[in-house]
Amino acid sequence: MANPQDIANRLPITGALMLATLMNTLDSTIANVALPHIQGSVSAAQDQITWVLTSYIIATAIMTPLSGWLSEKIGRKRMLLLSIAGFTAASMLCGIATSLPEIVLYRLLQGIAGASLMPLSQTVMLDIYPQRLIPRVMSIWSAAVIMGPIIGPTLGGWITENLTWRWVFYINLPIGILAFLGLYTFMGHDEGGRQRPFDFLGFGTLVMFVLGFQVMVDRGPSQDWFQSSEIWAELIIALVGLWIFMIQTATAEHPFFHRDLAKDRNYVASVVFGFFIGALLFSTSALLPSFMQNLMGYSAMQSGIASLPRGVGSLISFLAIPWLVQRFGARAVLFTGVLLNVVSTWQMGRFDLSMTAEPIMVAGFIQGIGTGMMFAPLNTLGYATLDPRHRAEGTVVATMARSLGSSAGISMVQAALIRDAAVAHARLADRILPGDPVARAVLPGIMDPGSAAGLQVLNGELTRQGTMVSYDNVFSWMALSVLLLIPLLLMLKPAAAAPAEREVPVD
Repeated sequence: MANPQDIANRLPITGALMLATLMNTLDSTIANVALPHIQGSVSAAQDQITWVLTSYIIATAIMTPLSGWLSEKIGRKRMLLLSIAGFTAASMLCGIATSLPEIVLYRLLQGIAGASLMPLSQTVMLDIYPQRLIPRVMSIWSAAVIMGPIIGPTLGGWITENLTWRWVFYINLPIGILAFLGLYTFMGHDEGGRQRPFDFLGFGTLVMFVLGFQVMVDRGPSQDWFQSSEIWAELIIALVGLWIFMIQTATAEHPFFHRDLAKDRNYVASVVFGFFIGALLFSTSALLPSFMQNLMGYSAMQSGIASLPRGVGSLISFLAIPWLVQRFGARAVLFTGVLLNVVSTWQMGRFDLSMTAEPIMVAGFIQGIGTGMMFAPLNTLGYATLDPRHRAEGTVVATMARSLGSSAGISMVQAALIRDAAVAHARLADRILPGDPVARAVLPGIMDPGSAAGLQVLNGELTRQGTMVSYDNVFSWMALSVLLLIPLLLMLKPAAAAPAEREVPVD
């Protein structure tokens, strides 16, 4: 329940919360564009550089549930201020990192510090506005948050080319300072002390599951998956952690997460949906910059400009969401968003090496619109029937599920990309024999398989073609996977109209 000071100052508080969340989303998209440059600077392999992304996401997934309990103990204002300060400091450390272990460690600290920004911002917004304004407010907030993906790629490309990749992290400093000062000045003091007894077993087994699962998907490709005893051990650790956590949640007097969350069908369906959306769609943010820069030869600035329409599409749909939901209903809008994402990822599965930037921009614009049409209605439906007392925990669990899905998705699509590229390269190479007169007649002289230099150039081109085949395969499978999410929509009940609310004037 918000105090009168927060209600009176809800506009500046909303602005500060938007800045804090924008800093969070901006950092991820900027880092994606700069990833190939970071890879070269710290001498990381293709499968290793994704740790810069997954380390941040997995730290967020682990810390997010704990941040909900901490915010109840020490107060939301103090928790938000500590998170903003920690995230800003960790961003500076990322900028001065000189090796892969250093930047992965500092990204872990970033994830730990920033884990509470999204769920606590959303919880505060739900509390300081009346129910009748929630759909509009959440859409405006989401539109501001999505500014990160809009300006992030272009800004990241410009910074990387004209300054250095380190400035993509330094840019968080002024944003973090403004957000900190805004909340410190306008948000009312919250003593906290409302937490339940801490469930150490529940939290410990949850961390056990998350770490076991993430290490398994990260290490699986290099260890030949279940041919390795290490992968089996990590799977067993994850399953044992999940099993004990579920038993503890069902039987403990004070479980880590309230059992009522699992009783709300809309909420459970929205969390499951959010997990798969994170796994399937946020992976494209990690794939496209490397595709454009490493395979198509784009500069960081060019890849940022080509990524811009995706953010513009998201902004347009976010601004249109209040009218669309009122006119057609949240479920219809969500269904349309799913279909648009199927179309966009299917188009990405048709990319080729001779194309211009136009197909990338068109597919990104369509996916941006579709993604924007999913998140606001999903939030509306997910919290439509949830007891307001459980909103804080509810936003924490939902954010954790999306983070875990994103981390697992990035690791798995990267693994599939490397595997399929090797398979495609081998199949293409099998069809070319050094003594084949047809191959010599068709191939240009610079790719003559009969000479060592020609063979080297030919191998490079086969690698390029095989990698393109691999990208197309991954995007096509993603399109099919998004299509399979449609049955989950049947579990979501339409949001009931909220009763008229009377606001009490506050001096």
